[in-house]
Amino acid sequence: MPSLKEIKGRIGSVQSTLKITSAMKLVASAKLRKAQQTIEGMRPYERKLQGMLDHLVASGAKVSGAYTRTPVAAEEVDGTPVRQRIALVAFASNSSLCGAFNANVVRLAMDAIHSFGEADVTVYSIGRKMADAMRKVGYPSPENFQNLADKPAYAPAAELADRLTEDFLAGRLDRIELVYTHFVSSGKQVPVRETLLPMGEVLPGNPSVIPGEAKESDLDYILEPSASELLEDLLPKSLKLKFYTALLDSNASEHAARTVAMQTATDNGEDLLQELTLQYNKSRQQKITSEILDLAGGSQEQ
Repeated sequence: MPSLKEIKGRIGSVQSTLKITSAMKLVASAKLRKAQQTIEGMRPYERKLQGMLDHLVASGAKVSGAYTRTPVAAEEVDGTPVRQRIALVAFASNSSLCGAFNANVVRLAMDAIHSFGEADVTVYSIGRKMADAMRKVGYPSPENFQNLADKPAYAPAAELADRLTEDFLAGRLDRIELVYTHFVSSGKQVPVRETLLPMGEVLPGNPSVIPGEAKESDLDYILEPSASELLEDLLPKSLKLKFYTALLDSNASEHAARTVAMQTATDNGEDLLQELTLQYNKSRQQKITSEILDLAGGSQEQ
């Protein structure tokens, strides 16, 4: 049985750990509130823009072939096979202590890479944890995007989306995919994988509709200029918005996962502290009882 000094030392250690986990939970909760407000404020705009795009497509507007081209699985140039060139943008965090948040999204990114087969894959890692994991398996990120993971901002996210889109339209890329964690609620975050380009896999057949709102296909728009011209103008904006929304989703999911992880750690620490305190009191009482018995036995002998 451990001595009173050892138990007291463990109690002090648990109390110190509880101070840390409690403080981290409060910080994560404050960041979560801000991130949640940002992503929830962005989603209605994204849904509305997506609904407009779906309506334009349903009305017969044609998307430029550059956005919807389907690459051949294995082309040949002068008899030499050319592999598909794929850009995978994977979002994680810069720090740990957020439960399985990073592990889940890294696992999904690895599954995506394996599904590409022999393709030439470039992984753009957003967040240090993703960059470290991809570097270990031979997919180093072309640039450092740690600041983007810590402080999501539209301008740098849109700049990266523009660069990747230009590479796709110029034929330097055949496919662009996103892997990130979708924020459902403070208690639920789901890793998702989406295709950014080619466009045929981005525009769903049925738009997302908020209950009580009219469907975009039920609305009669007077379009100026033509639907095709509007679609060509809105598509780049939609791609940048999708990229930025994925960044906000990942950021909110990280803070939610860290809040839950620190709350769980705090609860477990408090339970352990109660057990150690009970063990300390029992051991102390046992020691006092033994000393009383020794004194009583000594007085009887006299």
